[in-house]
Amino acid sequence: MTRPRVAVLAQDLIWADRLARAVEAAGGEPARAKTAPELDKALVCADHAIVDLTARAYDPIAAIERAAQSGARIMAVAPHDDAPLWKRAIVAGAEKVLAYRKLFEDGPATIERWLGAKTAATAGPTASAAARPGS
Repeated sequence: MTRPRVAVLAQDLIWADRLARAVEAAGGEPARAKTAPELDKALVCADHAIVDLTARAYDPIAAIERAAQSGARIMAVAPHDDAPLWKRAIVAGAEKVLAYRKLFEDGPATIERWLGAKTAATAGPTASAAARPGS
């Protein structure tokens, strides 16, 4: 069975590394990107994308929209206390948004569940309901 390829868009080196390692531990193959053009290249063979919402080198909401247009399933990561940013990410196409703390504490397990989950289109109206600040 082939490992799912996951585009990981993160400007911060520490979070980029943590996210890539969590994807690998979850059984996925990370394709790292730090800019929008790099994300476009990573999405060519990726069915999933993880977008860090706090970068300044790219517009994270536009990145989610681009990834959604490519057909990728999207998870975003952000500070737990920025509810407006979380909502914008969901509207842009993220399936879920998770707090940095959640991914720091159990990133591989969380990502593994997400990689194995049904797509938002087939999961029904509650697919993004679990994406709430603090989860």
